Amino acid sequence: MDLNGRTMVIRVDEATLGTEGATLFGDLVFLVNLGVRPVVVAPTQDAARALVRTMNRSGDTAVGLSGADAGMIPSRGQSIGNVDTKLLRTLLDAGYLPVIEPLAFGFTGNDVAVAADEVAGALASAVGAARAIFFNDQGGVVDAKTRLLVDQLTPAEALTVADDPTVAEDLRTAVRAAALGVRGGVGAAQICDGRVAHAAIVEFLTARHLGTQVAGTVYTG
Repeated sequence: MDLNGRTMVIRVDEATLGTEGATLFGDLVFLVNLGVRPVVVAPTQDAARALVRTMNRSGDTAVGLSGADAGMIPSRGQSIGNVDTKLLRTLLDAGYLPVIEPLAFGFTGNDVAVAADEVAGALASAVGAARAIFFNDQGGVVDAKTRLLVDQLTPAEALTVADDPTVAEDLRTAVRAAALGVRGGVGAAQICDGRVAHAAIVEFLTARHLGTQVAGTVYTG
């Protein structure tokens, strides 16, 4: 598979960032060296800035961005409007790894904090990402009857899960963003535990899947 120039969006969570020995940073370097173009969405502004500092200790490629930079992510109420990808594509084309703070540009006042999952899904759709990965410490969607992880969902099935009040709110947000991202043109979206060694590499480079994948069709057999 030709990986050069393929974009992936990774929404990282606090659990992954707070795990000693997590492979995320090394995985990102590995993917960049293969010609993959990762975009990282951080859970908070502080986490984004810490990510940039950590990554640039081993290579000057990470660039921190707010959704307000160049009006990239405009606010629309408490949600976001159409993403402007010009700045993002400029950085990716130059070989940089953007790390995004989950803030939207407020036209009439302060920037607006928005859900990192929503930012990741919108960015992935806007840049036509081959894959969007949502790290969540629950590891994916659990079937209420079997108590096993659901391997794959269609976008419609995922949106049903996202409306289920018995599912944890942070997981519902991730599942909804994954479904909308796929409907917006993302090749596939995965909800998985980022604390698993080399989770990003496994998801992007192998046929194996961790957690729950949201894709346009469900394959059986």
